Formats: sequence, structure tokens, C-alpha cells
Amino acid sequence: MSDFQKAVISTPGSERLAKAPHGAKVVVHATAAETNGAFGMWETFTLPGKGPTPSHSHARDRGFLGWFAGLIVFQCGDEEFDAPPGTVVVLPPYVRHSWRNIGDEPGQMFAIVTPGGFEQLFMEIEASGAASPDEIAMIEARLGIINDETLALDR
Repeated sequence: MSDFQKAVISTPGSERLAKAPHGAKVVVHATAAETNGAFGMWETFTLPGKGPTPSHSHARDRGFLGWFAGLIVFQCGDEEFDAPPGTVVVLPPYVRHSWRNIGDEPGQMFAIVTPGGFEQLFMEIEASGAASPDEIAMIEARLGIINDETLALDR
């Protein structure tokens, strides 16, 4: 990975729309292709009662997650805590995590993950219509995203 040389600008209407494995709307602002692999950046809008389950971890990704809206309960390792707007969680690789929107309004999260590439998962789920855990895990495996779900497939 080397530095990228051109600014990445995401204005309203120019971003890419995608979908997270838990069905949340994802707005992709920067991709690994645009940052020369440095990071990916997106917003996630999680519907009430939803969130990524079960808890999972990532083998190579470091995540910076910040909440702007919603009533979120976050699990990080063995700790569970409320994550009101303004909460920031920084995740190293291999730390199990999940969250759930316990409010009545969509939860809005801003994420930066390094190295870049994880955002491609959301775009491929949207493009392919993948919905089952096996379909999503196959996309993850193809992209080199290794987490508990892909390891469980033994593929």
C-alpha cells in the first residue's frame, strides 16, 4: 500500500449506494481503488431492531466507527454498552463486535476501515442480491475478507 495522490471527494448524489449483510443501507464515500488501498469510508443506516449478528471479528481490518444518530447497543469483546450519538469505537483486528439499533429511528454510523477493500463487500452484496450467510461469506472469501463467518465455511 502506498499513498494516494488524488483527493477523493464524495458529494451528495455522487456517492455509491450499497447494502450491508444485515440489510442496512450503505453509502460508500471512498474505496480502496480510490485511496490506493489505504482505506475505505462509508456511512451505514441501520433500521430499528437490526444490526450485524452474530458478533464477529475481522482478521486484517482496523475499524474506526462513529455514531451520529440512533440508539445503539454495541458489543465489543465481552463488554456491552450503549453507544449514543457521538460515540466512537476503534477496533483492532480479531476483536469480536456487533451492534443493534434499539431505537425507533434509523441509526447512522460513519466508518473508516484500513486497509481498504472491505467496502467492496457492500457494493457486491448490492450488485449480486446476495442475502444468505453462505452467499455473503463466499463474497467475503473471494475478496479476502476473513472473519468468523468465512472461517466457519471452511472454504
